[in-house]
Amino acid sequence: MNPRVIVTCAITGAGDTVGKHPAIPVTPEQISTSALEAASAGAAIVHCHVRDPETGKGCRDVSLYRQVMEMIRAKNSEVIINFTAGMGGDLMIGDGEAPRDFDEDNTDLVGPVERLLHVAELRPEICTLDCGSLNFGDSHSVVIQTPIQLREQAKLIRSYDVKPEMEIFDSGNLWFAKQMCTEGLVDEPPMFQLCLGIPWGAPVNTQTMAYMAGELPDGAVWAGFGIGRWQMPMVAQAILLGGHVRVGLEDNLYLEKGVYGTNASLTERAVAIIRLMGAQTASPDEAREILGLRPRG
Repeated sequence: MNPRVIVTCAITGAGDTVGKHPAIPVTPEQISTSALEAASAGAAIVHCHVRDPETGKGCRDVSLYRQVMEMIRAKNSEVIINFTAGMGGDLMIGDGEAPRDFDEDNTDLVGPVERLLHVAELRPEICTLDCGSLNFGDSHSVVIQTPIQLREQAKLIRSYDVKPEMEIFDSGNLWFAKQMCTEGLVDEPPMFQLCLGIPWGAPVNTQTMAYMAGELPDGAVWAGFGIGRWQMPMVAQAILLGGHVRVGLEDNLYLEKGVYGTNASLTERAVAIIRLMGAQTASPDEAREILGLRPRG
C-alpha cells in the first residue's frame, strides 16, 4: 500500500459536461478558483484544461491557459500545475460510405508543435502525453496519436523542461509508453496515469488496474482513476496497489448518488479515504520530490 499519496484534481476537462452539472468551471476565473479550492482541500496537483468562455467547449487558446496559470499563482505558489496536451488529436470521420468527409466543426487535428504551444510558452511543471489512439465513445470520434507524433511530442516536452504525465487508456498505450522509456525519451522517474472507464478504452475494474500496475517499469510513479461512480472505489484500489490518485469534475460529476460534487468536495472525499486507509496525503513539495521535479524556487 502507498503510505504517502499524491492527489491530483482534474478541474474541468473538455467533455460535454456543461449543462449536465450546475457549476462546471468554464471561464479562466472559474477554473482557477476551482483549482485553488481543490488545492486547499488537499490536492497537490491541479490538472487543467481550458474552455471557450462563450461556448463552454474545450479549446487550445494559449491566452486562456496563461490567465488560468496567472490567477492560480497569484494566490498559491505551492500547488503543482499540470496542463493537458490532449487537445488537438480529435478526428470526427464522415458517415456511411464517406468517411473522408470529416466533420470539420468537431475535428481538431494539429501537429506536435501546435499541440504544445501553451506548454512551450507557459512551462507548467507537468503536462499530459496521451500515449495512443482510441475510439472515443459510440460516435465517429477517434482520438489520434501516432507513434511518430508521440515520440516528437516527448522530445518537445523534454526540451521545454516539463515532465510528461503519460496517459494510459489501454494496454497498447502502456506498451508504447514503456517503449518510449526504453528509448530514453522520458526522464526518470517516468510518470504514468492509468485512465479507466473511457469508452472504448480499458474497462474500469480491479483486475484491469492491477494488471496495468503490474506492467509498469521499475521505478515508475503512477496514479489511476475511474470515471463516474467508479471514481472513489478506484481511489482505494490505486492506494492498495501502491499508486497515487486522481479525482475531479473532468471524470465524475457526483459526490454520491443524486448529489453534485465540486472539485473541492471530491478532493475532500479522496483525502478522507486515504486517511481512513491509514495513509497520508503528499504536500506539493513532497509530490515534487516523489516525481523528481525541481524544488520550488
